[in-house]
Amino acid sequence: MKSAALAALLGSVAFAAAAEDYTITVWSGGTGDSSNYRIDAISIAAEQMMREAKVRGEDLNITVEGQAWSGWDDFKQAVTLASEAENAPDIIVSGHEDIGPWSEAGLIRPIEDYVYFDTWPLNTIYPNLIQTASFNGQIWGVPQDAEARVMFWSIPALEAIGWSRDEIESLADRVQSGEFTLADMVDTVKQMQDEGVIEPGMGFGPRVSNGPDYWQFYQSFGGEMADPETGKLIVDTAALEGMYGFFADAVEQDVVSQTHLGTEWDVWHQNAAAGNYGAWHGGTWHKAQWQNQFGLEDFFGEVQYTLIPAGNEAGRANSITHPLVYLLSATSTEDESAIAAELIAMASAPDINALHAVKSAHLGISEDETQVPLYAGDEWLAAASERLAPHTNAIPNNSDFGTFWTAMYQGLESSWTGATDPAEAAQNVADSVKKSLGDNVVVR
Repeated sequence: MKSAALAALLGSVAFAAAAEDYTITVWSGGTGDSSNYRIDAISIAAEQMMREAKVRGEDLNITVEGQAWSGWDDFKQAVTLASEAENAPDIIVSGHEDIGPWSEAGLIRPIEDYVYFDTWPLNTIYPNLIQTASFNGQIWGVPQDAEARVMFWSIPALEAIGWSRDEIESLADRVQSGEFTLADMVDTVKQMQDEGVIEPGMGFGPRVSNGPDYWQFYQSFGGEMADPETGKLIVDTAALEGMYGFFADAVEQDVVSQTHLGTEWDVWHQNAAAGNYGAWHGGTWHKAQWQNQFGLEDFFGEVQYTLIPAGNEAGRANSITHPLVYLLSATSTEDESAIAAELIAMASAPDINALHAVKSAHLGISEDETQVPLYAGDEWLAAASERLAPHTNAIPNNSDFGTFWTAMYQGLESSWTGATDPAEAAQNVADSVKKSLGDNVVVR
């Protein structure tokens, strides 16, 4: 925790802030219309901080300037270039996987140097989320949200092929127990196509681009991403082959197109919201997009949701969570970082964070948040928090993970399109990652 010297520094910052104006900049990646509170929460916190200063008789003026990127590549490039030019934003909202490489590159500074994690509201954040914001024994950021990545199912399509209400309602439990597998999913959506309920090639609608979601299928076949003891990455060739074989088989059975990867996101969303897929996987936050932007009116009447099913006996039903985190830029002054860190802490209060969770259909970051009436009254968040959140895990913050991730997705593309058979694709990944990382990776 903070030392006495740092406490004194913050005291001097508070005194200086009473006589000066501050502009705190916030850049947020992967942020659309429904996620505005990633930035607006900082503005709310600034307003609260200024009100508190006024009560103490201090003159504190904080202006928050925010910029949002809907995508990730341009955002991360902008952060990197701005950091190199020494004019990065004070607060960066990005995926937790950036903590490893950005901390090692000196782009960010540990937030634990500026705030107390044993006082409210930071002491209420779920410990597993704090873990995702940590690297090399330090806490670098504060989780801004949480989520689960889900397998969705068309209830009308299941009913059309003869599933009873009990079968539909018990699907989540059967998936969780391992009774209903990915192979069963392919058989089910193939039946939908064969009976004319779903159009050919539309039985299964996977994510259309690279993303954390695909690691779920690696875990479905028993894969581990990193050793929890040593932190070394693990390339499980059997799990990769099983994962690649699953998607190659789905293409072979024509439940998903060979050219599905690269589909426009709006096309995918429209098909998902309209029930044109028999089953598809996405995130808990997509529900808000389908309702607000793509015309889905009766989510619970039309959509069932489960964990990603197990692929074989070595694997398990699972879900990946990908928390975004508030990070502090290393290019800010100490005063700016201290103020920015306090704003982040204040923005993490349950009632403020609940605004983001409910509007964007993300899961809350603390147990206290589930008691906020706005959050507790949201049927989807309450249900997802109970059914999905306890079974989530996250990709590792290992700074070398990007090498493995890139190779994994290349193997997926090559086996998906038939350019390489699954066994060869898996071995290519193992060889490539081992060549790049040497003793920093374990190949099984």
